[in-house]
Amino acid sequence: MITLPQLLQEIRQCRVCEPHLEAGCRPVLEATSTSKIMIVGQAPGRVVHETGIGWNDKSGDNLRNWLGVDRVTFYDPSIFAIIPMGFCYPGTGKSGDLPPRKECAPLWHQQLLEQLPNIQLTILIGQYAQKAYLGKKRKKNLTETVSHFEEYLPTYFTLPHPSPRNNIWQKKNPWFKTNVLPHLKQQIAAIIQL
Repeated sequence: MITLPQLLQEIRQCRVCEPHLEAGCRPVLEATSTSKIMIVGQAPGRVVHETGIGWNDKSGDNLRNWLGVDRVTFYDPSIFAIIPMGFCYPGTGKSGDLPPRKECAPLWHQQLLEQLPNIQLTILIGQYAQKAYLGKKRKKNLTETVSHFEEYLPTYFTLPHPSPRNNIWQKKNPWFKTNVLPHLKQQIAAIIQL
C-alpha cells in the first residue's frame, strides 16, 4: 500500500490538467497522517501558486483570523491538512479566479482521506467543497449552508470563502461574525488542545 508521503509526492508531480492551466502545474497541498483538521478550499490563487504555500495570501490571513490561530499553528501539518478541491492555480476569469479544475478531487481526495485517520473536523470553504462533501445535505445556496453550520457538526464546518472580496457578503450577513465564528474558534481550540 502507498504511504502518505509517497501519495503527496505523486500528487505534487501530477500534470493531468497542465494543458488547461495558463500558469502551469504546481500542486499545493499539505498533510501528515497525524493531521487533526482538514481544510478543503477551492484552489490556490496566484500568490499561493507563486510561493507554493497554501493560504499564503490575504484570504489566508482572514481564514487564520476566523480560526483563531497564528501562522505557526496554521502551518503545522500535524494540526492542519490543507487539501483544496483543485491543487493548482486555475487561472483568472472575468470576475476573479476560475473554478477549481474538476479532475483533482475525484482523482486524489479519496486516496488522501484514507491516509488521514486522525481528522476530527473538516472545514468546507466555499460552494465547491460543500457540494463535493455534503452533496444533497447542503442547502439551496452557500449562505443557507453556512447559516446552518451546526447541522453538519461534528464532522464538517461550513464557511464562505475568506477572500477580501467577500467583505460585502459578511456585511449583509452579520450573524456570520456574531454566531458562526465564535463556534468555529471553540471547535478549533478544543481540537488543538487535545
